[in-house]
Amino acid sequence: MLKNDIGSAAAVLRQAKRVVVLTGAGISAESGVPTFRGEHGLWRQFRAEDLATPEAFARDPKLVWEWYDWRRGIIAGVAPNPGHVTLAAWEKRFPEFALITQNVDGLHARAGSTNLAELHGNIWKVRCTKDDTISDDHSVPLKEIPPRCPDCGALLRPHIVWFGESLDSDVLGRAFALSAACEVMLVIGTSALVHPAASLPYRAAASGAKIIEINPTPTLLTGEADISLQGKAGEILPEIERLLAVK
Repeated sequence: MLKNDIGSAAAVLRQAKRVVVLTGAGISAESGVPTFRGEHGLWRQFRAEDLATPEAFARDPKLVWEWYDWRRGIIAGVAPNPGHVTLAAWEKRFPEFALITQNVDGLHARAGSTNLAELHGNIWKVRCTKDDTISDDHSVPLKEIPPRCPDCGALLRPHIVWFGESLDSDVLGRAFALSAACEVMLVIGTSALVHPAASLPYRAAASGAKIIEINPTPTLLTGEADISLQGKAGEILPEIERLLAVK
């Protein structure tokens, strides 16, 4: 394993045609998006684990939507950072490039990424509780709380995978397929603790892919990665791009 060797990471990527990136909360934290969990994630004395559940929504949809409306307001006030922007540009650099994210904030899309697999959903999308129709809703604040489907009048819910729910099988299947087919996987800003996302780098490695980790602190994946770069994605990714741009 190579530590803090950006040149080696660029050399590996320079030879790659099929590149997949897995991102977690760390890259969004660099833009100022809070985790909304843990001791600093309290809202009106409620924990995320108490609100982001099907049971909480069934019991009090207005309360749950007030929390998501508050979160949307915070996220709307931040911008994609240079890490997000670099990853969006890599869609044109590599012949086959895909981005898998655990984040729900939509910052990758705002930066310009289009080949996305959003494992945990998207806070800017809503889903009808009657027919599961998914649509965008970028209203800040929401026009109505709780919002209702304009077609059938049923309650809309955030298009988020809540605690106790399974990930969308199509999205997860695509993520594993991409991981198995790539030549290089970058794992950025994730603790490597939350499954099934944490399994994706190991699936890639089992198929022969090189694993490059970018994270401020060591994780469970660090010892298994081919290259571990400790620092901020918003600083490291543009530096890798600078080296890749050198002919």
